[in-house]
Amino acid sequence: MKNAKGVPAKHAAKSPLFALFIRDLRASQRIGGGTSLGVVFFLILVTLSAFAIGPDLALLGKIAPAILWISGLLATLLGFDRLFQADHEDGSLDLLLTSSTPLELIVLVKCLAHWIVTGLPLAAAAPFFGLMLNLPINQLWSVTLSLLAGTPALTLIGAIGAALTVSLRRGGLLLAILILPLCVPVLIFGVAAASAGPDSLMPFATPFLILCALTLIAIAGAPFAAAFALRQTGT
Repeated sequence: MKNAKGVPAKHAAKSPLFALFIRDLRASQRIGGGTSLGVVFFLILVTLSAFAIGPDLALLGKIAPAILWISGLLATLLGFDRLFQADHEDGSLDLLLTSSTPLELIVLVKCLAHWIVTGLPLAAAAPFFGLMLNLPINQLWSVTLSLLAGTPALTLIGAIGAALTVSLRRGGLLLAILILPLCVPVLIFGVAAASAGPDSLMPFATPFLILCALTLIAIAGAPFAAAFALRQTGT
């Protein structure tokens, strides 16, 4: 059987990028707990925020989109320091740098695997955690869509910081300091889109489209920036 390009399916399935994607998915599940760790950390942050604010349900529901987005942002930081560092430690990064496959595509595939393990579960869990925060029912879909559109940008921005700190053994704090300022625009428009509702001054479409644009910009630029940083590390 052949695919649309006339390449046998068994050979297409064994492409280096696909193999790298599967490898990263399996490694993410083995190292650090994978999906469950991010969701549990997300839940802990949401719960602590609810306890800190107190029993005022009206206030809690009003600021719930901001709580969910800040918690999601902090939860996506988990595992960023291992995005390239594990490859650096076992020598795989040298093989990736000398591979015939463009390094930018390798970075993009690794980011996709990281987002599936971290960002996608957070977006799926957000409506349930929103109910815990007394978020209005008609805003649950806006929170979910905004996280689906914005978390890829957070992952790609995090890849730049991970590439810059790949040679540091304890670069987690430095990584957070580097990427958190870059995540501010995504956070602003993500919260604006998640807060959109019948009583909001801004419609959902405007901040959501800007959020999608930021993600597209990150897809276009972050792999090149991360690849450049990795090449400087390898020289």
